[in-house]
Amino acid sequence: MNGIWELISIITPTYNSEKFIKETLNLIISQTYQNWELLITDDCSTDNTYKILQEYAKLDTRIKVFKLPKNSGAGVARNNSIKYAKGRFIAFCDSDDLWKKDKLEKQINSMLENDIAISYTDYETISEEGKFIKKIICPKLVSHNTILKNDYIGFLTLVYDTKYIEKTFLPKIRRRQDWALKIKLLKRGFSAHKYPEILASYRTTSNSISSNKFKLLKYNWKVFYTIENYNFLESLFLMSRFLFYYFQKKIIQNLN
Repeated sequence: MNGIWELISIITPTYNSEKFIKETLNLIISQTYQNWELLITDDCSTDNTYKILQEYAKLDTRIKVFKLPKNSGAGVARNNSIKYAKGRFIAFCDSDDLWKKDKLEKQINSMLENDIAISYTDYETISEEGKFIKKIICPKLVSHNTILKNDYIGFLTLVYDTKYIEKTFLPKIRRRQDWALKIKLLKRGFSAHKYPEILASYRTTSNSISSNKFKLLKYNWKVFYTIENYNFLESLFLMSRFLFYYFQKKIIQNLN
């Protein structure tokens, strides 16, 4: 592996994640690329999540666990982990996401061999029970203009290289901060490149924002208008464009 000495910082927020967190952690520990640190910030879970995290941290010193003083949302939890990250590469894996065992090896070595600053992969969606739903085949290249049309990059597959882009924190909003972070990264002038293979599984739940289209539009508007500082008419245009490409993407995914 060409990148065996390059440290990867994996950023994970948790909140009442006891149902899925062990499977997520076990797949990270089983990665064929072993030079990583896992920084987990718990957002004041009320179940056994924090206890489970502490048990894993005792068994593997690469796992570092933090806890927020009050419930503040996934974005704040992720930012807390990013603050302590020491790796050249920053990767994201939520507490119910699943990675293929060779995800990091394939993706990081591809980035190093091709001088890529931001990368992502195809992925699949699964049910809460872990049953396959469908494949998500992403575009080969995503630019700043492209990401404004639609969120084409699965956050659980995103990796960026701090050699090219300094540590970047998520905006302080409760929802859609992951998409806003991708916009910030791509604003730096780099395009994101896809590693053309399904290397992760995204678990869909009844509480996910993507399951409520009206909330999705509301939070997208907030990103355009209050985070990206577009004026009213610009935000309206971008929202209408986002809607067009969102439904176009859904049609294509259903055909696949």
